[in-house]
Amino acid sequence: MYPDLSYLLHDLFGTDVDNAFSVVKTFGLMLAVAILTSAYFLNLELKRKEAQGLLGATLVKTKVGEPASIGELVLNALLGFFLGFKIVHIAMNFAEFQADAPGFLFSTKGNIIGGILGAVVLAGFKYWEKEKDKLPKPKIEESLVYPSDRIGDITLIAAFTGILGAKFFAIFEDVSNLTMDNFFHALFSGGGLAIYGGLIGGFLGVVWYLKQHKIDRFHVADAVAPALIIGYGVGRIGCQLSGDGDWGVVNELAQPSWWFLPDWLWAYDYPQNVLNQGTPIEGCEGIYCRALTNAVWPTPMYEMLMAFAIAGILWALRKRLPFPGMLFCVYLILNGFERFWIEKIRVNAEYDIWGFHPTQAEIIAVALFLIGIIGYFTLRKRGDLRVA
Repeated sequence: MYPDLSYLLHDLFGTDVDNAFSVVKTFGLMLAVAILTSAYFLNLELKRKEAQGLLGATLVKTKVGEPASIGELVLNALLGFFLGFKIVHIAMNFAEFQADAPGFLFSTKGNIIGGILGAVVLAGFKYWEKEKDKLPKPKIEESLVYPSDRIGDITLIAAFTGILGAKFFAIFEDVSNLTMDNFFHALFSGGGLAIYGGLIGGFLGVVWYLKQHKIDRFHVADAVAPALIIGYGVGRIGCQLSGDGDWGVVNELAQPSWWFLPDWLWAYDYPQNVLNQGTPIEGCEGIYCRALTNAVWPTPMYEMLMAFAIAGILWALRKRLPFPGMLFCVYLILNGFERFWIEKIRVNAEYDIWGFHPTQAEIIAVALFLIGIIGYFTLRKRGDLRVA
C-alpha cells in the first residue's frame, strides 16, 4: 500500500518513508491524473466531432492593447496573497504541512507578510504585462474558437464544481451526525469526497459553461461520456493504492478453487492504509503501520475494471448511435447499473426510508439508470420524428 509517494519510492529505491515526498498523497496524485486523462479523451472526441462538422466554432471578439483593469489587478492580487500566505508559512512550518497537506491548505493558517508580498508581485506582474502590450488606441480582434480550444476551461470548471459537489455529497451522506460545527470542519478539511457528488457538480458546472458559450450540449455530452468513465477508473486506482476507505465489507466467503487471479483481488487487508485503520503491523516503520483486522472486498479494483469495460463499450458505440445525446444516456445506464450492485458489498452509511435501507449512492445510481433509459428512448423517438 502506498498512502503517499514516499512509500512508493521506498519500495522502488529504498529511500526513507515519511520524507518530503509524503506531502504527495497517492489519492490526490491519481485524482490529478484522472482529470488530465479525462481531458485528453474529451479533446480527442471534440476534435473528431469538429472534423465531422457536428460541432462548430464561435466568433470571439477580444479587445487588445488595453491597460490592466482594476478587476484584473484585484484578482491577481488575491491569488498572489493566497500563494504567498501559504507558501511562506509552509517553508517555515514544513513538518506541520507534511503531516496533513490538504487540511493545511484548506485551513486559515498562513503568513500575512508572505501574503502581502505575493499580492504585490502578482498584481505588479499583471500590470507590467498589460503595459508592455498596450497600444495608443486599443483595437478589436476577431477569432474563431472551437470547443476543443476551450478544453482547459471546461476541465477547470468540471474539476472545481466536481470537487465542490463531491464535498457536499460526502458531508450529507450521513446526516444523522451532521452539525454546524462538523459541517464547516468537513467542508474545509482535506478528506471526504463522494464520487456521485463530483459527477453531478461537474455536470452542472459544465452545462452552465456550455450554455454561456452557446455550444451544443448534446454532442459535448456524448464526447464527455467515455472521458468521464475512463477518469473514474483511473481515480479508483488512487483509492486502491492509498486505502482511503472506499473498500468493501468484510469478505467472509472462502476463496473458490477455480480462482486464478491474485489472492488480494478476492480479499485484501489494506496494509499501511492512509486512514491508519486496523491493527498494528509488526516490524513496520513509519506513520502508516496498520492493516485491517479482517480482509475486505477490494471494491476499488472491481470498479476500476468495470469502469474500463464500460469505457470500451462507449468507445465502440460512439460512432454507431444515430442521435446526439444517446451515448451519454448509455453511460448513465451502465454507470448506474455498475454502482448499484457494487454498493451491495461496499461500506457506506445507509438511510432509513419506509423500511428500506439504501445508501446515498444506491439512490443516485437508480435515478441515473432511470434517467438514462428515459433519455435514450426520448431522444430516439424525437430523432425518428425529425428524420421522418
